Amino acid sequence: MKETKNKEIIMKGLKPTLLALCVAGVPPAAVAEIQMLDDSAMGMITGQAGVTIELETKLNIDRFIYTDEGSMEINDIFVGGTNRSDMFSELGVNLMGGAAQETDLLDNVRIEIDILSDGDAIINVLPQTFGAVDLRVSTGAWNLTGTGGSTTILDNFNADILMGGANIEIDADTDVMNLRTDIAVDDMDFDMPFLALGIRDFRLTGNTYDPVRNKNIPDLFAKVDLDIYKRANSLGVDSLAIDLNSFNADITMGGVLVGGTSIGTVFVDDLAITNTQLLVYGH
Repeated sequence: MKETKNKEIIMKGLKPTLLALCVAGVPPAAVAEIQMLDDSAMGMITGQAGVTIELETKLNIDRFIYTDEGSMEINDIFVGGTNRSDMFSELGVNLMGGAAQETDLLDNVRIEIDILSDGDAIINVLPQTFGAVDLRVSTGAWNLTGTGGSTTILDNFNADILMGGANIEIDADTDVMNLRTDIAVDDMDFDMPFLALGIRDFRLTGNTYDPVRNKNIPDLFAKVDLDIYKRANSLGVDSLAIDLNSFNADITMGGVLVGGTSIGTVFVDDLAITNTQLLVYGH
């Protein structure tokens, strides 16, 4: 079913894009040459092409606060580009799409949106040029605060991520949103001060990728497949349901710090998470 829809999207992408015609200020003689389309002609045009968005952005947030009885605040949030050309340098290829994309902007992003004949929505997020979309997410301190005081649970978080692509399908019949994406983390560091714990040089790749013996670009990415939809909880209350259908990856931690001192490295080979279901609701 999904394969057929994907072929339909590809075929639609090959059709010419219909541009809107603005006639404001056009001389009367030119307007006379414009012929109105009848309903049958309009039917041949409507819905034949989707929408493509090219994105370039950068996000800074000084502080995000979630308040229940106490509060959790996240400081100095940044989402943008990595401003690097050396991610997964062992490949010997610039995966960021060239020098034009080596900035602190989230760029080289193309978003394609199509509505199929059965009402399903398809959204593809892809790099505009060769390579992948590079993404940096960083924050300052994550603080828990309340009448009893405060503590820092996370600090100095920084993650440099590559996204090979993402596909989102919203099924009009089942009301289920399926998300599939390919991601790789070249470097992630963070501290957990309340545990005296720190992680350095965290890497996440596909479970068949080997930085020495198997350096194929398609194998670099860990593959994620999940469904998001509405489902009743044990009390019969509608809740946000998230089903992780599959996640396969290798994980490397170049340094595990306890009390500021490294206690060694960690490697997790061929991690597979399947058939995992979450329900999220208030209490």
